Amino acid sequence: MSTVWQALDDSPLVTVLTLPPGGQRRRLVMDKQRKPVARAREFTRGALADWSWPGADDIVLLVAELVANAVLHAGGPQDLTLHATDTRLRVEVTDASRTAPAPREPHQPGTPGGHGLHIVRTVSDRWGTTPHPFGKTVWAEIDAPHS
Repeated sequence: MSTVWQALDDSPLVTVLTLPPGGQRRRLVMDKQRKPVARAREFTRGALADWSWPGADDIVLLVAELVANAVLHAGGPQDLTLHATDTRLRVEVTDASRTAPAPREPHQPGTPGGHGLHIVRTVSDRWGTTPHPFGKTVWAEIDAPHS
């Protein structure tokens, strides 16, 4: 859900984010949670609606891919953090594996599997991995819409 205005002269739409001063961070503990991908989607959709962040479907897909990768390749996610400011949205998924994710290259759209990080690269403006002594955080950032 976005807050949108359109001028009477059909000039471009203006999106206004609904954030507290300094932004907001939300964290979902996911360790041993049942149905982590579905729970992450629900959590993300709610936060994006509260913030009036546009493009929710793409961002929910990005989150689902990051969480699914943690389930499939890293023993499951430990937590999901969403941090929204007036300049960007940062998504972080932490897991207990120290192995950094690697996109399958070349990307082969017609084959099953191997599309998660391609989706993350396509939807996000930046993404990467931060190693920790206890595992890693895979993060992605989406720039805020310009008003």
